[in-house]
Amino acid sequence: MIYKALSNETRRQIMLWLKNPEEFFDEKLYLQQGLKFQIGICVGDIQAKAGLAQSVISSYLLTMQKAGLLESNRIGKWTYYRRNEKTIEEFVDYIQKEF
Repeated sequence: MIYKALSNETRRQIMLWLKNPEEFFDEKLYLQQGLKFQIGICVGDIQAKAGLAQSVISSYLLTMQKAGLLESNRIGKWTYYRRNEKTIEEFVDYIQKEF
């Protein structure tokens, strides 16, 4: 399932953005709300950066979450996504051992 999740260029781009969110998103808006990037990045911010429909981005994020690549955190009416570094690390280890 991880292979399928990573087979799409936009999903791979989202993984990069979430790896270093301070390079790609403005944390000031989060800090004003008492939040930090550690909670994740709001779906709306990811959608705006990708320039795709919200429904498409939500589908992509759900695919990556089901594959174990992302974790979500709901605060009020907003959902924030961050990378699941444990699963990513295990996948990288698997790839290195198998290939």
